[in-house]
Amino acid sequence: MRRRQPPAPAPVPFSPAAARAHRAGLGLTPDQVAEGMAAHGVRLLPGHVLGWESGQIRPTEEEFIALARALWCPPASLMGVPPATLRDHRVARELGQEQTARRIGISLAAYRKAEETGTWSGDEDQTWALAQALRLGLRQLVQVTDRTAELEQRLKQAVDGRWQAQLSAVARIVPAEPGRLEAALAALQNEYLVPTHWGATAPPPPKVPPATRFWELLEGR
Repeated sequence: MRRRQPPAPAPVPFSPAAARAHRAGLGLTPDQVAEGMAAHGVRLLPGHVLGWESGQIRPTEEEFIALARALWCPPASLMGVPPATLRDHRVARELGQEQTARRIGISLAAYRKAEETGTWSGDEDQTWALAQALRLGLRQLVQVTDRTAELEQRLKQAVDGRWQAQLSAVARIVPAEPGRLEAALAALQNEYLVPTHWGATAPPPPKVPPATRFWELLEGR
């Protein structure tokens, strides 16, 4: 019985027009680009460069990184769209999966699974290390790790109950400095809290969703 092969990864986002523009801007021929890529460990024919620029073929991850180095440009500038996934951000930093897993402190299998499924289940320290390795801002980190809905639910619970009970779970999603995170959650609950005892009055809560206000508070606004 044959083993089932894992699905091939989706191609790296790639803009043929951007590749052509960068090569033209440097005054390089396809042959020279191929020579430059060979210096970075990827040997191929100049026809590959022309095939990428025409959109007929797509570079592999290794070829993409070598092409960016040969063209002296950030890999993200060849994508044509902003990096959107863990894999996109990793490639934009010219990192392999093994390098990234080592920097985060998790197994290669665990990191591969995160890229393949699009979900992240690391703890607070691992999530912080992921943000550092891929140079992600906190908002960007939450989006890339597919934790937006979970964060919104935790913030709703922090507003409706005791914010302290949600601190650990929120820190796992948003690995901010502890003092800043505590202050943001406390202020969030205070702003959205509805008095429950007779005769109490309070200013109306903000008209924005708790998650929106949470980010404003965390960023000092």
